[in-house]
Amino acid sequence: MKILSCTQQKEADAYTIAHESILSINLMEKAAGLLAQAISERYDKSHRLVVFAGPGNNGGDALAVARILFLKNYPVEVYLFNVKGTLSEECLTNIQRLKESGFANYTEVSNQFDPPHLGSHDVVIDGLFGSGLQKPLSGGFAAVVQYINASPAQVVSIDIPSGLMGEDNTHNIRQNIIKADLTLSIQMPKLSFLFAENADVVGEWQLLDIGISREFIESAKTNYYITEASEMRALIKPRKKFAHKGMFGHGLLIAGSYGMGGAALLASRACLRSGIGLLTVHTPVCNHDLLQSNVPEAMVQDDVHDRCFAEAADLDNFQAVAIGPGLGQEEITVQALFDQVSNCYIPLVLDADALNIFSSYRNYLTRIPRHSILTPHIKELERIIGRCSNSYERLSKAKELAAHLQCYIVLKGAWTAVITPDGVTYFNPTGNPGMATAGSGDVLTGVILSLLSQGYTHEEACRLGVYVHGLAGDIACQQKGVIGMTSGDIADALPAAWKQLMETK
Repeated sequence: MKILSCTQQKEADAYTIAHESILSINLMEKAAGLLAQAISERYDKSHRLVVFAGPGNNGGDALAVARILFLKNYPVEVYLFNVKGTLSEECLTNIQRLKESGFANYTEVSNQFDPPHLGSHDVVIDGLFGSGLQKPLSGGFAAVVQYINASPAQVVSIDIPSGLMGEDNTHNIRQNIIKADLTLSIQMPKLSFLFAENADVVGEWQLLDIGISREFIESAKTNYYITEASEMRALIKPRKKFAHKGMFGHGLLIAGSYGMGGAALLASRACLRSGIGLLTVHTPVCNHDLLQSNVPEAMVQDDVHDRCFAEAADLDNFQAVAIGPGLGQEEITVQALFDQVSNCYIPLVLDADALNIFSSYRNYLTRIPRHSILTPHIKELERIIGRCSNSYERLSKAKELAAHLQCYIVLKGAWTAVITPDGVTYFNPTGNPGMATAGSGDVLTGVILSLLSQGYTHEEACRLGVYVHGLAGDIACQQKGVIGMTSGDIADALPAAWKQLMETK
């Protein structure tokens, strides 16, 4: 699914109106019908609906929703803010339609505003401002937003919470943004919905398909996408009847140190449960028995050192290598890592301590081979790129790093972002907060190593790996609950995740 900019979404509306024989007011009416349906499915008629409408088309949507719900016998009050005496054509039309419907509970605010009391059983319909907003709210509108936010009422925002920008909110004023419980977004999400710091203002969000031109959407250029299950299902390579393990790659995992053998264990289990033919784990001698006992399907290659990674491994027999889970940052490990990476000629995944080492030696970053895959969480990324004030800035700097190194970056978290060297970003929809547990990233490293070893492209391995990892997390959450699940549960759920993805139509 494409994520278009707010400007492009406005252009999509105009294109649909011009090319699909539909008037703007009729497209608005279609949107209002779907908005009203979504609201009525969530709230019954015992709730008073208090509509706050702005002077533009977002206000026009809100007025149309008010009329439709009034005609369904909902108790509705409307406050239209017309402080400049300038209303959009669609807004004017919907005022007239509202009055013609017999609706009387209508107040137009041009100067002083006497706000209604908002109780816990009331529902505010926020139609003050849409995605066209270019600067933070201030003055009277900021006061209205703060009044709504201070109330105990439920809030439903039309298209986007008033005051929130669709992309970059670096210079926005947080207290002047509506805090919605539910955001009903028209046709497609806004980029800002996917950023952690906006979760408290966006609330739950739902997409409403109003029939915007597919031709426009398909031709529109964007660097932002949300991955869909059908895309991932299509990537999975079929297995023939006479297939054998030699056809599915041999991967090398360099992981573990004294006291951190579990990271190597988790990555190994995930790798083997994602279709790899053969796996060798290069690890310090102290982890030999642990791995042989708990992952008998893997081969163990002992490092020369008892407690840490100290000597680069020969890569001749492998299709891909992953380095980092539980690796440690001993001085001898630092040199071994640089030796391994500098001479790496097969697909490479760098995770965890491998990334932490490079963050301490940033001038060595250019030694990382082109098209390598880096899988940092937020803190690991910021150790490399520096502290960021918000998710938009962090994503922008991550894209700059991917372009500079010509690498793939998997920025882990809710809506994990897969960033390609040419700046395209794919947000992953699977996963849940239960995956915020030690070892979850090690499991992902194992999955991606497995896919690279099987011959998937770097981009395919990142996107498919992240998707299935999140899906396994969702299955584990169903079985164990969001609090009690561990990363081992995610690894255990991988077979079910692969099966579900392959069988879902």
